[in-house]
Amino acid sequence: MFEPSQSAGPSGLADLPRPFVFRARHLDGRTMAAGETFHFDFHWFDLRRPSLDTAIRALAQFAPEAELVDVHGADALLELCLNPSGNPVKRTLVNRIMVRFETPTELKAGGETVERPEFGVLAARIRDRISTLRALYDDGPLTIDFREFGERAGHIKITRCNIHNVETSRRSSRTGQVHSLGGFVGEAEYQGDLTEFVPYLRAAQWTGVGRQTAWGKGELALYTVRSKD
Repeated sequence: MFEPSQSAGPSGLADLPRPFVFRARHLDGRTMAAGETFHFDFHWFDLRRPSLDTAIRALAQFAPEAELVDVHGADALLELCLNPSGNPVKRTLVNRIMVRFETPTELKAGGETVERPEFGVLAARIRDRISTLRALYDDGPLTIDFREFGERAGHIKITRCNIHNVETSRRSSRTGQVHSLGGFVGEAEYQGDLTEFVPYLRAAQWTGVGRQTAWGKGELALYTVRSKD
């Protein structure tokens, strides 16, 4: 469950995206005293199996020197595309948003890492991640037209970009290998007909976006939404 893999299908998905994301940025640099409590967020996406209890039991055994004292659950219902009748869902019109990239984020387009989070690239990677998680752990991939979605996202303009690169790494306790965890952090502001994309951005606050999300990369916040009716 924590190291999913498959022998068939695209080689890029042999090491499958994990059905979870840890959120523990608030613990960076902290040292816990004996008896002190702390918390972290754990987002679980496997809806095909009754697996959450197994995941919680694994977390309870994660560190012998720590005791799992409580678990609080919260379900999030996110409406992404159309309602059951097939008609567009009525939403408040949105024409300007700001996205804050809270942890190092690495986005790729055409096989290359991009330096700026242009909205077309950001929306496409969010779309792909949500669709992959649905295909592996829920009711199947998104049924939208990916090309048309990407074309509409490409019309959104980036009006302000204040980001910088962060270099960090982790060492695997199992293999001894050092893995880069770098990427950009900061803020970007976008303008255009954003209404259909806001639900995807909200979903990405749970799933993360880009590479190495299970390790905490790609955390974003929909920091400001300026809308009109």
